[in-house]
Amino acid sequence: MSGTSACLARRALVCSLKVDVNQVIPDDGNYHVVRFPFGGGESYDRWEMHQVQQPDGYTVTDWATDDRSGLIWPARDGWGHLYAMIQWEAGDYTELRDQYVRDPLGLTSDPMNTTATDHRVPSPGMQCFTKSHGIFVHPGVPLALRVAQNSGGDLNVVLAEFKLVIYDA
Repeated sequence: MSGTSACLARRALVCSLKVDVNQVIPDDGNYHVVRFPFGGGESYDRWEMHQVQQPDGYTVTDWATDDRSGLIWPARDGWGHLYAMIQWEAGDYTELRDQYVRDPLGLTSDPMNTTATDHRVPSPGMQCFTKSHGIFVHPGVPLALRVAQNSGGDLNVVLAEFKLVIYDA
């Protein structure tokens, strides 16, 4: 590993979230924040970017019902590399959608900003998707993964991961 690569690797901050509890996503024409539990399991949050007590003072009391449990609050300014993995249950739909979003709940003075939006047609079998995208990130501006579907009813996300790696920019 070169000196530059080693330096960047030492400075990378990582938040890695995983949920394997079904999340009901309604077909209502809206995107929905994917929620993640706090601590334990395969999640990793050494730099406290996904905490029950949020940087703006709000406390999440039930991760499964509060959209704030889907927020990653970047620990510093930098170049953020976002990763996601989404698995949907089988269903009768023609399109599944996913996107990353800055400040999805309108908590800051920065306007909501979506990026890396994908509209996907179903393939045979289970619907399993991964995505990766780079953006500049800032403390105080939370990030989320959002999904939507058009089955005509409710559909479950059965497994999801959402990860942020912050590098010096």
